Amino acid sequence: MSRAWLLDEGGAPIADALVLSHPEQYERLRAACPEAAPTAVLAGDPCFDRMLAARPYRDRYRRALGVRTGQRLILLNSTWNPESLFGDGGGDDVLPSLLPRLTSEFPADEYRLAAVLHPNIWHGHGPGQIRAWLDRARRAGLTPVDPLEGWRQALLAADAVIGDHGSVTYYAAALGTPVLLGAAPLDGLDPDAPISDFVREAPRLDPEAPLRPQVDSLLATHRPLPGPAEFTSSVPGESAARLRRLFYGIIGIPEPDGPALLEPLPLPPYEPPARTAPLRVLTRLLGSGEVSVVRHADPRSEPDGIGEAHTAVHEDTRDPGQLTLADVVFRYGEGTDPRFGSPALWTREVLARHPQCALAAYVTGGAECEVRTRAGDFLRLTAVPSAADADPAAYASALHAWLAAGKSLDELIAQGLAVRTGPTLHRVRITREGDRS
Repeated sequence: MSRAWLLDEGGAPIADALVLSHPEQYERLRAACPEAAPTAVLAGDPCFDRMLAARPYRDRYRRALGVRTGQRLILLNSTWNPESLFGDGGGDDVLPSLLPRLTSEFPADEYRLAAVLHPNIWHGHGPGQIRAWLDRARRAGLTPVDPLEGWRQALLAADAVIGDHGSVTYYAAALGTPVLLGAAPLDGLDPDAPISDFVREAPRLDPEAPLRPQVDSLLATHRPLPGPAEFTSSVPGESAARLRRLFYGIIGIPEPDGPALLEPLPLPPYEPPARTAPLRVLTRLLGSGEVSVVRHADPRSEPDGIGEAHTAVHEDTRDPGQLTLADVVFRYGEGTDPRFGSPALWTREVLARHPQCALAAYVTGGAECEVRTRAGDFLRLTAVPSAADADPAAYASALHAWLAAGKSLDELIAQGLAVRTGPTLHRVRITREGDRS
């Protein structure tokens, strides 16, 4: 709303039309730069309208990000100035200090983590530097979201957003998504603008305190703030028609026949977490073939909780030395991938290569894996009903816990395995397989 941005050197408005999404913007415009007020046109917000139209497809966007049954998607968001969540990349920024804690404090099977960083962050620091900063968190399960094409879909999929004063965080609040502000500067914001009210009223993240209790409390007590939903657009769903009418009016030709429509948000490519960091796994036998599994990716310290601990490591871990310590070694792939021969051959090779490993697991799909135990049993573990309920590598850790406790494999084959991750119970069928190579 600055005169320097709205008027030319002669004091005339630069734009033929200044598009506003809400009448409150017009009142601030008239006070700040009355010369530009005649150019104002109330035309809504096409970006917000596309998100509103895409809401029915939320579950698809969640599946595209690999969010499984019972998981909560926590989305990190940062705008691009030095006071933002990411800041200028310096040592005092909130997000870089949070990244290793996020992936270690949130159990991998109960939470999914993704990040949307403003395009100017990628441009200012360079993609290589950003990928380097995010590398450890990415290997522990965080997914960077395309800042141009995928952020709206990720926002619709999110259960909570940790953000700042940027527009993406404000859109999240407008959609009714719980928001925690990890950075909330008021300097540089119009004190009369709705975004300033939002920054003053939204709950704050305490970066020094444990993170999971703050997010869980936010989700349990969330009450949407009325301001963002009200002020993002006063004419939701009408932007396409209003903008087309404006554009053709400026050109001076009649509008085309038929309705004005916005391009629907595309379904993003499938992008599950690329979790190759070592997992510290806590397990408890709960009786009747039920095993509780809590997996922490790359924890900074031994995770809190009760139960027996073991280490599960993806074969493609950055640190091969971790494989010599692993109780469970696993990987993901097609069962017919000729590079690994077959799941039977791969599991046999892993146990021969790592004599301390008790179980090797080849995850062949979203609902099943094939495993070989140190005793030589070759087994298929399949979710019942067949669905992408949990990471099948968690089933392998549950089986390892059962066998490590001296329990009978035949008993488990007869009654089935029940794997509990957080509040969600997953039923798993175990069958003996022929040892094919």
